[in-house]
Amino acid sequence: MGWGVLNDPKMAAPPGTVTIGGSEDEDQSKEDTSSLKRDGNIILQPQPSDSPNDPLNWSPVWKESIMVILAFSSGVTTAMGPMITPGIQVVAMKYDVSLDMVSSLLIGFLAFWIGFTTFFTASGANIWGKRPFFVISTGVLLCSNIWGFFSTSFPSLAAMRIVQGIASAPLETLVTSTVSDLFFVHQRGVRLSIWGCMLASGVLLGQTISGAIIQNVSFEATFGVSALVFIPILVLMYFVVVETTYNGPRGAKIEIEEKGSFWTVDTEERETYVNKLRLWRGRLSGESFWKGAWKPVPLIAYPAVLFSTVVYGSYFTWLLTISVLSVTAFGSPPYNLNPAQIGLTNLPLLVVGLIGSPLSGWMADAVAKFLAKRNNGVFEPEFRLWLMLIATPLATAGFLGFGMTVQMGMPIVWPITFMSIHSLSVPFASQASLTYVIDCHPKDANQAFVTINFTKAVFTFMATTYANGWMAKVGPKAVFDTITAINLGVCALTIPAYVFGKRFRGLVARSSFGQKLSQ
Repeated sequence: MGWGVLNDPKMAAPPGTVTIGGSEDEDQSKEDTSSLKRDGNIILQPQPSDSPNDPLNWSPVWKESIMVILAFSSGVTTAMGPMITPGIQVVAMKYDVSLDMVSSLLIGFLAFWIGFTTFFTASGANIWGKRPFFVISTGVLLCSNIWGFFSTSFPSLAAMRIVQGIASAPLETLVTSTVSDLFFVHQRGVRLSIWGCMLASGVLLGQTISGAIIQNVSFEATFGVSALVFIPILVLMYFVVVETTYNGPRGAKIEIEEKGSFWTVDTEERETYVNKLRLWRGRLSGESFWKGAWKPVPLIAYPAVLFSTVVYGSYFTWLLTISVLSVTAFGSPPYNLNPAQIGLTNLPLLVVGLIGSPLSGWMADAVAKFLAKRNNGVFEPEFRLWLMLIATPLATAGFLGFGMTVQMGMPIVWPITFMSIHSLSVPFASQASLTYVIDCHPKDANQAFVTINFTKAVFTFMATTYANGWMAKVGPKAVFDTITAINLGVCALTIPAYVFGKRFRGLVARSSFGQKLSQ
């Protein structure tokens, strides 16, 4: 047992358990790791091939450029969902529809279609690669924003949002699996924090900017500005974000004899930049498209996937719920803020997010390496879950404080303060859940995130459809007291996930269900 993680009685190292560093007592280490590739004193996991075309071997500048572009693109794409929240009341009045209908069809529907489409994009990405989906997705998002700018009816806006949801799926789902393509286990937390930072910035800064645009220009102008942003994104996506899927073979080698000893040389030629720009490379995998599209459904039976799905899905849903309800609360007495002012209330949350995202990313890697070093160099994915010790109390304080201060009509600085506290909890919960599932099931990362995102989409659709009506009926305090209780129940799942996680992984690996699903 290492740090409270129970060993599996039948498997010493279930999938996910890896050696990444020397133990504090090297003499007790039973595994010979002298031939393994390292980064300083850290053993590289996964072990890269000798091929120059293996993404793990690409230059740091190339890999970081791809990561930053995808993270920024994902942040801008995510911003398109809540960026219209400051204008919910404007749209409701303009087209004579209810607030719940606006939030449902223009925000919730977008999230639902993202979640639904990810089943097909993830399967397609496994077969044909991620690059064509990233490039085509960006092009369609550019066109859909132009459509939104010229839209003149509510049905047209609703239809446009469905298209945006379908096109957003690759940038919502495939970024995390790209991280596992490019980076080693001990590097993933920081890179996912870059992605998380961009997502938080998109959700919060997008509302701030759109609030000013809606107030001073028009609601439709938000889509015009978004279209302008997607022009340079499309250019960078095409020329920088090349295919990161590498299925091998890990390199064709020849054996050479020199002075009585044999050694091997990798003969695989480095792919040219022009070849890297190809959108289509044929089939990279022989698996069935429809089987891959269905695979995320049974994956929910994996304990690590189920845990990450519930935690990440609920935390993201609460973030969007508190955002939608704050618009209603701040646009009504005693606050009576206009769309631009409502957008500005997100700036403190943005500052907190920009602090929390890199901090949580650093901690995800630092804590894992610290615990592994003191566990005879053995890393367990469950070590990532220590971040929930920070996320849980922050979220609890944020929910309770926001509901109470809005109910009492306290000065606006108080509800914004508690919104910021809750916002700080999100990157820690996201890091814990996302890095955990990547470390447990790296080969199934694409499909696992389909499961996670679809569940998140369903949660979001339900929350945005009924949240305003619920708050109008029972009041903000009752709403957020209930959310607090639900969230505490979700966070409590961390205890069995941590203690029994290794045994769960061993059970999945040994089961006929797990073996059949991994084929």
